[in-house]
Amino acid sequence: MEHVNSYYVATVNPHSSWPPLQDAILCDVCIIGAGFAGLSAALHLTEAGYDVVVLEAAKVGFGASGRSGGQMVNSYSRDVDVIEQRYGQESARLLGSMMFEGAGVIRDRIDRYAIACDYRPGGIFAAQNKRQLNALRAQRKRWQQFGNSELEMLSETGIRREIASERYKGGLLDHRGGHLHPLNLALGEAEAIRRHGGRIYEQSEVISVTYGIPHVIKTARGSVTAKIVIFAGNAYLAPHLEPRLTGNSIPCSSHIVTTEPLSADRALSLLPNNRCVEDVNYLPDYFRLTADNRLLYGGGVVYGAREPGDVASILRPKLLKTFPQLAGVNIDYAWSGNFLLTLSRLPQIGRLDNSVFYMQGDSGHGVTLTHLAGKLVREAIGGRPQRFDAFARLPHLPFPGGRRLRVPLTAIGAAWYSLRDRLGV
Repeated sequence: MEHVNSYYVATVNPHSSWPPLQDAILCDVCIIGAGFAGLSAALHLTEAGYDVVVLEAAKVGFGASGRSGGQMVNSYSRDVDVIEQRYGQESARLLGSMMFEGAGVIRDRIDRYAIACDYRPGGIFAAQNKRQLNALRAQRKRWQQFGNSELEMLSETGIRREIASERYKGGLLDHRGGHLHPLNLALGEAEAIRRHGGRIYEQSEVISVTYGIPHVIKTARGSVTAKIVIFAGNAYLAPHLEPRLTGNSIPCSSHIVTTEPLSADRALSLLPNNRCVEDVNYLPDYFRLTADNRLLYGGGVVYGAREPGDVASILRPKLLKTFPQLAGVNIDYAWSGNFLLTLSRLPQIGRLDNSVFYMQGDSGHGVTLTHLAGKLVREAIGGRPQRFDAFARLPHLPFPGGRRLRVPLTAIGAAWYSLRDRLGV
């Protein structure tokens, strides 16, 4: 399988491909999946001297990691107040202490390995009504309590200086957020893994995992014998491979378009300070400028990961509602990609046994959370599991209705919350 036709593929950096696995090989750690989660774990582990093999069914960054909006959004899809309410003060304290760390890992990778991925600082949460703006004020207070002092509330006048749109009543600017070219980041991290002696095999779908001491991971033309296995397939993990990881989550598709290139002046008239933006609706829209002055606009969710026939027809009305001044602008690229949703909207990070780990279910915050998760797995494998276990203790809740009804019931629930967003209640 090759990458989908997207803006990111059209503007990818020159890079070397990786061969398929065609031998029986040995290693310390075998990672299944070469998206951000697998790459993050592999890079942390190879830096620490482990012999690491990564098996990828398609290409590095094939899934959400190479197709996303490229926004570095801090925290989790459910903030620390919800975590405290559901799981107690200690869980909130531990998870809160880590919620800005993933973005820091990314910035470190970009600097340390000179990864050219168009990184720009600054992300805005945009409110469309008074209720949402009040929620952002409360969020700012919580985030400050956990050490983020780089937050700025935006009034209606202030957000007009950031976004040339009448839709927003204010917002929260997180200077620790930002945006980037996700596929180029993934490929840059893969090259860093190569530099440290790690091995990545593309077009090497795992067909079976036999647990033991050691474990044996088979592909169509080869096998890996490893002391440790890490599942990092997320929404693209085959359900039959490890049913314990696919039963309590739902793959969902999200959609993105990019316009034709705009003049520099016209692009910056839309977003004068080149921040990325997402609204705070239950099903958010998000947008930013690319390095070559296109507007990239994403949104919409299809539960069950079905891809619509015409992505552009879904997103063009949303884009024009935000920026009516772009009427008549061509859309050059339109694509979909899958992310993995959990019922709690919190990531699923844990162990199947002492030497089998997993990272999945970032629920829309995958760019930053995957980079944190890879670091936590490295800590756990190295004998420091305390922070990893803070996530591993969180319960994995089944979706109502079981496998047959979880998709329609989730869609009904999302429709209810979307109606509340539109009504501002």
